[in-house]
Amino acid sequence: MPSFDVVSQVDKQEVTNAVDQANRELATRFDFKGTNAKFDVEDDQITMRAPNEFQLRQMYDVLTKRLVGRQVDIRCLKLDDPQINVSEARQLITVRQGVESEMAREIVKLIKAPKLKVQVAIQGSKLRVSGKKRDELQQVIGMLKEAKLDLPLQFENYRD
Repeated sequence: MPSFDVVSQVDKQEVTNAVDQANRELATRFDFKGTNAKFDVEDDQITMRAPNEFQLRQMYDVLTKRLVGRQVDIRCLKLDDPQINVSEARQLITVRQGVESEMAREIVKLIKAPKLKVQVAIQGSKLRVSGKKRDELQQVIGMLKEAKLDLPLQFENYRD
């Protein structure tokens, strides 16, 4: 029985490389000279540090430009509220990996709506879609690509 998996993954190495490039760009920019503005990466979190909130927004633009240049979908980024104190402003960016349970249920509803003869199973952070006909699976892939979801989806492990 043909099947495929719906996942949401980000290449961590590309994210690290983009953050390194963004740090280098901050070091050369005139408006960031002499400030302690920088990006830090730990696991799935990027921390932006700058003297004020305005510079945080500028840093976010620099980071997203670098991520897009490295083919990392910026819909996987979740921006937290900035934390501002007297000496600096800090903001956390979470790089989302996997399909969360709420989003998975929403995707299942999307797939079930057109009444195609496919089964959808939630397996941890991914979804397995299986059906008897390859054409129906391809319709599901096309429908999910057109859907306006705030999470980048990849389709892998296609089996005939």
